[in-house]
Amino acid sequence: MSLDASAPRQPRSLLNNARVRGLALQAVLLLILAAFFYDLALNTMDNMATRHIVSGFGFLWRRAGFEVSFSLIPYSGEDNYARALMVGFFNTLLVSAIGIVLATVLGLVIGLMRLSRNWLASRMAAAYIETMRNVPLLLQLFIWYRLVLSPLPQARDAITIGSASLSNKGLTLPAPQFGPGAWMAWAGLLAAVVLSVFILRWGRRQQEATGKKPPTDLLAALLYVAFPVLFFSAAGWPVSFDHPVRSNFGFSGGMTLVPEFMALLLALSIYTAAFIAEAVRAGIAAVSKGQSEAATALGLKPGLAMRLVVLPQALRVIIPPLTSQYLNLTKNSSLAVAIGYPDLVSTGGTILGQTGQAIEVVLIWMVIYLTLNLLTSGFMNWFNARNRLGGEVMA
Repeated sequence: MSLDASAPRQPRSLLNNARVRGLALQAVLLLILAAFFYDLALNTMDNMATRHIVSGFGFLWRRAGFEVSFSLIPYSGEDNYARALMVGFFNTLLVSAIGIVLATVLGLVIGLMRLSRNWLASRMAAAYIETMRNVPLLLQLFIWYRLVLSPLPQARDAITIGSASLSNKGLTLPAPQFGPGAWMAWAGLLAAVVLSVFILRWGRRQQEATGKKPPTDLLAALLYVAFPVLFFSAAGWPVSFDHPVRSNFGFSGGMTLVPEFMALLLALSIYTAAFIAEAVRAGIAAVSKGQSEAATALGLKPGLAMRLVVLPQALRVIIPPLTSQYLNLTKNSSLAVAIGYPDLVSTGGTILGQTGQAIEVVLIWMVIYLTLNLLTSGFMNWFNARNRLGGEVMA
């Protein structure tokens, strides 16, 4: 018995359509989430009204009335809460940016040591990685602050090398004082960035056309140094240095990196470097040994083979976990509150305690950290896209 092919097909039920079912489930989930957050907002508003807590961000313009131990911008207790939060934000940005640079350099060195054929270097790197990854960051922070920096001598007996002095008050250095025309250095840096982009593109085209790579990387690096110096020199070197002067109670003049900043920077950099070292090791191990063998056959020395052949291919594996470690370092900087470094969380906590504006302060924290991490992630994604291999991944 044969079926009639010309018989009309029965219309399919919408419930049998996978796409419609998926959209319906997503819509239901969104409605549930919206109802949950709506109920949460109503409960929060009712609780705030019961406790006579005024909402809003008007408190930011009230007088702060507290001092901070370290600030990149002028600040006093007479300034408002917004200024205090700005101080904390710049302090967080400073320790995160420097920590990322130090952790990257140290992690790269330790990762290469881990793969070294030298038995001692490899074992030392392995011991460093396993120790630092398995000791909690907060404990390392206390070790640096309580056991390393706090026992340093008093300011009157500070360890002095040239114009730098190290004591339990921190590291005291000459402070640069910039005069009119100092902006010329930034103009030189901007000019170096623009010119280096064109030079690097020209070098890439030359390499594709001839197979030979001009020394454009070195030239671009020299531009970043030479142009700011030349522009600054053209402005008449508008800079002087305020040297610290020792007194009975410490130092006057200069600038001081407080122990809290130094402890946080060291702990974050050394801890994060252990994870970066493992990412570097995994990325290099993912590159086929045939690549290094081919580089050696072409006459490249091991150092050049690593820099020009292996590491560029390993970047496709290194960059994603490296991005995660950068984000972790920025978020882990909030542990500064444990040792009194006035970062964003510490200053915000003081403001929260004085004003009771918990929701507003927490919201400010969330927005700032989210913005910093999204910017970092976006830059690293762009960098990853520029360095990924074209075509098939080499096995």
